[in-house]
Amino acid sequence: MKLPNFQDLVLFEDEDYVVINKPPFLATLDERFGGAPNILRLAREQYDDVQACHRLDKETSGSLALAKNPAAYRHLAMQFEDRKVRKVYHAAAWGVHQYDGLRVDRNIETTTKGRARLAYNGKPAVTLVRTMEAFARHTLLECQPITGRMHQIRLHLAYLQAPIIGDKMYGGEDFYLSSLKKKFNIKEGEEEQPFIKRFALHAASLTFAKLDGESVTIEAPYPKDFRVLVDTLRQYQ
Repeated sequence: MKLPNFQDLVLFEDEDYVVINKPPFLATLDERFGGAPNILRLAREQYDDVQACHRLDKETSGSLALAKNPAAYRHLAMQFEDRKVRKVYHAAAWGVHQYDGLRVDRNIETTTKGRARLAYNGKPAVTLVRTMEAFARHTLLECQPITGRMHQIRLHLAYLQAPIIGDKMYGGEDFYLSSLKKKFNIKEGEEEQPFIKRFALHAASLTFAKLDGESVTIEAPYPKDFRVLVDTLRQYQ
C-alpha cells in the first residue's frame, strides 16, 4: 500500500497532542514480525518524542491520539486507565437490530495467536451499543467501549449475533453486493470481490482532557471504503 503523508492524517494538534484519522491496513505500533511501516514510525519522522497513547487494530480506521512529550503521554494514559476517555466507534454489522443504549457486560480473555474470547474468568469488559440506522440486512451501530479490552467491540457484537461485516475471525462474513442487488452482473471469468476488504469498524470520535483540563472532542470522517459501504447499504432499506 502507498504510505500516507502523516500531516494529511492530522485532525487536531496542539503543543502536547496530535490526533490523526488512522487509515485502515496500517498498524499503530510495531507488529511482532518484520519491520512493516506503522503509525508510530511515520509520526517519529515529524516529532522526536511522540508516543501512541492507545492503539487501534490494524484494520480499524479512525481517531488515534499521540502525545508529543512524556508529561502529555502520562496525562492521557491515566485518563485511559481511569476510563475517563470517551471513545465512540461505528460498526456496520450483519443483521437488523434495534438497540437503544444496550449495555453488554461480558468478560474477555486473550488467547494465543492474537485472538480473544468471552470467558467467565476473563477481565471485565463493558460496551454500550446503539442503533444508528437499520438497512435491509445490516445495521450501522454506535459502540462506546467503557473498558479497553482486546477486540472488545468485535467480540461483544458477535455475542449479540451482530458480527461486524468482514470480521471473519469473530463470525462476520464478507459482504457481496450481489446479495442485495438483484441484477448484479459480473464479467465472465471474473470472481466477485468483497465490497470492503477489511472488517467494517471505524473510531468515529475521541474525547479527553488536555493538560490544562480543557475537554476536547475530535471527530474522524469515514475513510472512502467505509463511507461507500454505508452509502450502498442505505440504498437498500
